[in-house]
Amino acid sequence: MINKIGQVMLYVNNQDESRDFWTEKLGFEVIADETSGPVRFIELAPKDAATSIVLHNKEFVAKMNPGMNLGTPSLMYFTNNFDQLNSDLKNKNVTVGEIVELPNGRVFNFADNEQNYFAVMEKAQ
Repeated sequence: MINKIGQVMLYVNNQDESRDFWTEKLGFEVIADETSGPVRFIELAPKDAATSIVLHNKEFVAKMNPGMNLGTPSLMYFTNNFDQLNSDLKNKNVTVGEIVELPNGRVFNFADNEQNYFAVMEKAQ
């Protein structure tokens, strides 16, 4: 039986620029940056997170797996420092959406360096 999500694959056009976005703008840590033959992957995660994202070269994956869905996954991140994170991202010139009040908490979205959008929800941990 599956008991947790281990990794989320994110297919990007420029792995180095995407790595820099996630580490410099969001404070993620690089867990691994490995190359095996023509395949390079960069694994990143927030400090002490159970789930990581893995940056793969979109063009290479498309060649290896024609017809594979390379779209951006819809990810919802949680934070217990909602207002601070929102402010920090804006100060780092990240595209940040309006704060929306939902029945289960406040949410905003942000775009990465390739204009892929992700959401953040206020949630005490």
